[in-house]
Amino acid sequence: MSLVIIIALALVLDYFLGEPKRLHPLVGFGALADGLEKWLNTEDGLLRFAGKDNRLKGKGLLALSLAIGPIGFMAYSLEQTLAQSSVFSILLAAVVLYLAIGWRSLIEHAKAISTPLILGDLIAARAAVSRIVSRDTETLNEQEIATAATESVLENGADALFAALFWFIVAGIPGVVIYRLSNTLDAMWGYKNPRFLHFGWAAARFDDVLNFIPARLTALSYTLCASLNGHTTNAWQSWRQQAGTWKSPNAGPVMAAGAGAIGVVLGGSAHYHGQEQQRPVLGAGKPPMAKSIDDACSLVNYSLALWVLVIGGISLLGQVS
Repeated sequence: MSLVIIIALALVLDYFLGEPKRLHPLVGFGALADGLEKWLNTEDGLLRFAGKDNRLKGKGLLALSLAIGPIGFMAYSLEQTLAQSSVFSILLAAVVLYLAIGWRSLIEHAKAISTPLILGDLIAARAAVSRIVSRDTETLNEQEIATAATESVLENGADALFAALFWFIVAGIPGVVIYRLSNTLDAMWGYKNPRFLHFGWAAARFDDVLNFIPARLTALSYTLCASLNGHTTNAWQSWRQQAGTWKSPNAGPVMAAGAGAIGVVLGGSAHYHGQEQQRPVLGAGKPPMAKSIDDACSLVNYSLALWVLVIGGISLLGQVS
């Protein structure tokens, strides 16, 4: 039952406090990662015996290990040290989990887009969506803004919330710490551009591995919660038929199931750094509107409630047995 208490405390902290405005640990970690990248992401130096591409991959693996390994070990040691004190152990775990999830932040970013979009203020909506997506946003119309924001909410529901919960349940404090650090490194180094294509390979692959099961559990949650609006079949068929067409092995199932669950069509044309990309279609139904962003937020919230109920039920059964 302590697991349920920890998760409940973390969610309450996140709901009322949101992300820390100052001194967030991930800011310091980002500075550390940036320093490691500048030190190791060079063509000379270590691993001269390997080819250029493999050399950079090796350095990226070394950087990943140096960034995550010591902090993960510290998290494990701290958890073991406080294991004898149930109160301090629960409080520490709740605080760490709170810092690792981004539930309120995700919803707030989404509302900052949907609210002006409903009012027809495209300038404000474009500015808000530019904070959470990497595509070009200067000329997006209403449907394109809604598409970008809906995709981001569905995908980040898995990354910022459900994957963190999963790894905390599986491996406690060190599990969620390692996951969150890995996800941060992927966001910093996981670009397929000349600078990070090879150096960021290890971080991107490690993040893919850690997200493999949580992504599919998220897709399953979206599919089950689609029963609330009668779109369960739509969500299941979209997941089964379209997930493999997406370039990301984990975002595909999540976004396909999520799009089907709220009855919209995602994907299609988008511009990145001035270049147009034609992306596969995900979901089935109508083109996204401002309301679709709020529907995606509701789907995340319903899925979170489902997770809490399932975790609570399993914990209760464990106590009874």
